[in-house]
Amino acid sequence: ISRTWFLSIIQNEFRTGKIDLDSAMNLLEKLQISFDFTHVKHVFKKTVDKRKAHTINIEDFRAIYRTIVHRPEFHELFRAYSPNCKILANTELIEFLRKEQYETEACETTALEIILKYEPIEEVRKRRQMSFEGFIRYMSSEDCSIFKNDHRTIYQDMNHPLCDYFISSSHNTYLISDQLIGPSHLWGYTSALLKGCRCLEIDCWDGSNNEPVVYHGHTLTSKIPFHSVIQVIDKYAFVASDYPVVLSLENHCSPKQQEVMADYLESILGDKLLTSTIGDTVVTQLPSPEALKFKILVKNKKVGTAEEGMLRRDLDSHGETGEISDFENMSDEDEADEKAPLYPKSDSSKRKSEHRPSHPPRKKAKMKKIKIAIALSDLVIYTKSEKFVSFEHSLANQKCYENNSIGEVRARKFVAHSAKEFVSHTSRFITRIYPKGTRTNSSNYNPQEFWNVGCQMVALNFQTPGVQMELQNGKFLDNGGCGYILKPEFLRNHNSTFTPHNVGRYGKPMSLSIRVISGHQLPPSNLSKTNKADPLVQIEIYGVPEDQAKKKSSVIKSNALSPRWDETFSFTVQVPELALIRFCVEDEISLVTNEFLGQYTLPLLSLSKG
Repeated sequence: ISRTWFLSIIQNEFRTGKIDLDSAMNLLEKLQISFDFTHVKHVFKKTVDKRKAHTINIEDFRAIYRTIVHRPEFHELFRAYSPNCKILANTELIEFLRKEQYETEACETTALEIILKYEPIEEVRKRRQMSFEGFIRYMSSEDCSIFKNDHRTIYQDMNHPLCDYFISSSHNTYLISDQLIGPSHLWGYTSALLKGCRCLEIDCWDGSNNEPVVYHGHTLTSKIPFHSVIQVIDKYAFVASDYPVVLSLENHCSPKQQEVMADYLESILGDKLLTSTIGDTVVTQLPSPEALKFKILVKNKKVGTAEEGMLRRDLDSHGETGEISDFENMSDEDEADEKAPLYPKSDSSKRKSEHRPSHPPRKKAKMKKIKIAIALSDLVIYTKSEKFVSFEHSLANQKCYENNSIGEVRARKFVAHSAKEFVSHTSRFITRIYPKGTRTNSSNYNPQEFWNVGCQMVALNFQTPGVQMELQNGKFLDNGGCGYILKPEFLRNHNSTFTPHNVGRYGKPMSLSIRVISGHQLPPSNLSKTNKADPLVQIEIYGVPEDQAKKKSSVIKSNALSPRWDETFSFTVQVPELALIRFCVEDEISLVTNEFLGQYTLPLLSLSKG
């Protein structure tokens, strides 16, 4: 049957007897098979080289198709469940689904749905059976992805307060290259929003003709008009996700241009801009992502309380400014943060005393008054930027709608020395972490260490590829890619005693067994003139320190088309709720260097069995 079906689809193309490479590619597309050009080209070339011609006949094409599509590991699996090795009856397919794919609920309906969706041969489909061709298409489909199907949509409770979620966040979103001389570009905002990013950073400075501009101040990065940035955000804010977008303003503008900013925010964003509290005027708890759907929030310094701002709402406050006291540098991303000592350099035995403060005695920073335009201040509702002093200070004084930005160096010291207080802080207040100022090449830190203590906005340079952004992208695949992920209960509970270094009773050990079977059409090595590579697979777990692990497969020589490993790896994970798993395929170039071929990262709990 398969052969008859196959010939009926392709024979028309062979009316003249032979076809070239382009026609072979078109035929594979017609057969609805995903293929890699380099590999098909190589297999095609091997076939024609024997012939000393540039075309192939119908039998050659069939052989090429089988080389690319009929993977032996699929054949072995198919034969194990098909008594005649030609057809799977729906009962046999159900057995396969239950035993191999752990779909305990699988029944006749499930099997029929799969057959109708993937079986290409009509008469087999009519008999409610599955041919090997249908089986291949099913096994290569999204339905067999390692990522849990039901995690592709929003499945978490979206009615918790905002501070109960990890929020996909970007740093210096306007930069698309380095931090010193590179271009600023609107594409930075478009691409971040299309990736589901929900917290964008906008560095605003006074521009000519009373037009505020966005760029990395005191550097040679190019400038873009503030109003253009807001127009792009207006256009793309809710393409990838319906949930709220936070604009983190790094504001260096004069009160006059701050008013211009406020006007642009209101006129361009219109109803999308959140300009008043939801429900009660008195804010005792942050609203939920659900309650803020399709809303854009402004995060900036604010004069007075949310309630005072609400009372002013209907008055025209143009021309009015308010003053707030701040340290010498009004910027949230204060590099002084990075240099502040965490502990007095005195006697180390004090460190061990129980009641040490969790914050450094800061160098006396000069206080200065900062003028803020009331018009802009009043647009800040649930995301008021507050200078971080210490965990004790926040616990005593901070309101639920006030949030802090902490530089990575200082935050890392808190993780090491005051993790419990840090977790307690992030269970109450939105905390944003940002890269240190010395990362002028836009490199990133490992976000995992800050997710481990519940930091909601771990801001990364989205324009810089690498393991850090792969972890970010992998984590936020979860919950339908909506940019909000509910934190585990032990990071939301105000009384939690969880720390990443000592998980104690919060550990829920999980045994993980992964069998690396094979690869298919991997990218060839840069050193290969054909389609070869020497691939190996590295499996990495990222999570709390004791869960960090890395295991490597053996190297398969000269095979990127269909390397076969059949190796099993076992891990024990203490805190699966925080763990990510990364599969990385590398090409062994020499005993000391490997070349990156590809990777896939996903949350451990989004891993599908089977």
